Amino acid sequence: MAKILKPGDKAPAFSLPRDGGGKVSLTSLKGQKIVLYFYPKDDTSGCTQEAIDFNGLEAKFAKAGAQVIGVSPDPIDKHDKFKTKHKLNMPLLSDEDKDMLEAYGVWKEKSMYGRTYMGVERTTFLIGEDGKIIQIWNKVKVAGHAAEVLAAIPKG
Repeated sequence: MAKILKPGDKAPAFSLPRDGGGKVSLTSLKGQKIVLYFYPKDDTSGCTQEAIDFNGLEAKFAKAGAQVIGVSPDPIDKHDKFKTKHKLNMPLLSDEDKDMLEAYGVWKEKSMYGRTYMGVERTTFLIGEDGKIIQIWNKVKVAGHAAEVLAAIPKG
C-alpha cells in the first residue's frame, strides 16, 4: 500500500497515455503548477459536472500559471468521446493499470448499497513548480470545487 501523501511531499512520478494520443509525465510538466484531479468515471453526472467546472475556469487557471489534468481508470477511447461530447480542453489521462491511482492513494475500497468494491475516491492535488504537493482535497464534493482549487493557487 502506498504511503499517505501530504502537503510538502514530492508528487509521485507518472507517465500515462492521454486523450488524443501521446503521453503526459510529471517531468514534462516540471516548472509549472499542476492541478491533478482524480475522478471515478467518464460521463457520470458528478464527473461530468466536475470536468465542465474545471473546463469553464480554464482561462483563469492558465492566468494563474496552472495546468489542469484529469485522471481516471477509463481507457483513452472513452476519454476521447467524453472530451468531444462536453467540449473539454484539459488533458485526460488514462490509468487502466491503476499504478498512478495507487501511488497517489486514491484507489480505495468504497461501498454502495451494502456492496464493497475498489474505485477512485474523488481527490484533487495542487502541485507546485518544484514538484511538491501544495494542497490536497480528499473526498471532493463537486459543487464549487473547481473555484476553490483556483483560489488556492499561490500567486506569482
